[in-house]
Amino acid sequence: MIPLSILDLAPIVDGGDAADALRRTLDLAQHAEAWGYKRFWLAEHHNMDGIACSATAVLVGHVAGGTKTIRVGSGGVMLPNHAPLMVAEAFGTLATLYPGRIDLGLGRAPGTDQATARALRRHLAGEAEDGFPQDVMELQDYLGDAKPGQAVRAIPGVGTRVPIWLLGSSLYSAQLAAYMGLPFAFASHFAPDLLMQALDLYRSTYRPSADWPKPHAMVGANVIVADSDDEAARLFTSLQQRFLGMQRGQRGPLPRPIEPAQMAAMWTPREQAGVERMLAASAVGSPDSAKRQLDALIERTRADELIVACAVHEHAARLRSYELLSRF
Repeated sequence: MIPLSILDLAPIVDGGDAADALRRTLDLAQHAEAWGYKRFWLAEHHNMDGIACSATAVLVGHVAGGTKTIRVGSGGVMLPNHAPLMVAEAFGTLATLYPGRIDLGLGRAPGTDQATARALRRHLAGEAEDGFPQDVMELQDYLGDAKPGQAVRAIPGVGTRVPIWLLGSSLYSAQLAAYMGLPFAFASHFAPDLLMQALDLYRSTYRPSADWPKPHAMVGANVIVADSDDEAARLFTSLQQRFLGMQRGQRGPLPRPIEPAQMAAMWTPREQAGVERMLAASAVGSPDSAKRQLDALIERTRADELIVACAVHEHAARLRSYELLSRF
């Protein structure tokens, strides 16, 4: 099995609150460290009921401070929402506190709706995403070695060389990561349509860099492992209900699981097809079943790493899933 990492959105579950979600995030990270996971990444989302990961850098620091060896990072910081200097200072501070353990994954989407994006940025320029390559390069300069006469520096930050990853669900970031010689992570756990095209483009156009002489691709997947296929399928209904709500424009806490047969009464055939398309990069089942599904995904994508999301309502079942996965 290739290296395994975890993507966490600090899910707020039905019957819980944000404080519960954040406690469970740290508990999961501590278990993940003991089970041998390579990275623990936290996403950035705003104004979304059911997700408690809006202050990503703060949460990265919380998890890094509560663990000892696992790499902790962003999956990712949505760079259009932030000035590159602010990101460099935040992650430079984290890298100074926890040397050799911090990753900085960057995305170019706002991670929210347009009204919230305006509230985040105050002045939302139409070209915000078009400035993404320049913002990435500016951020690299702040985290790199100081240059003679450099007027603006990130302190802490300068010289920390925090590893930067580009994240994406389209061909844009794949092409940019290849051009800049950076590792690339594809968000196939919710947008798998362009996965293979993006990986092919990234690898075929890759320009080697000093830190990354070869392309390095991480693939996202939803994985739910339980003691039986039936139990895993039941746990998976929480995520299916969440994605059904997304199709209907409805947000809320992560729902409690139901019996898989009950899903048929909840969605139309069109909605079912939409949910299944978005969740196509998923492995759900007993250890044997889930491993077969993951092996097929790894063989198809030739991924260098796998980053796993596991939206399960019951914390004990979520821990159990990651524990079983770590044994693959």
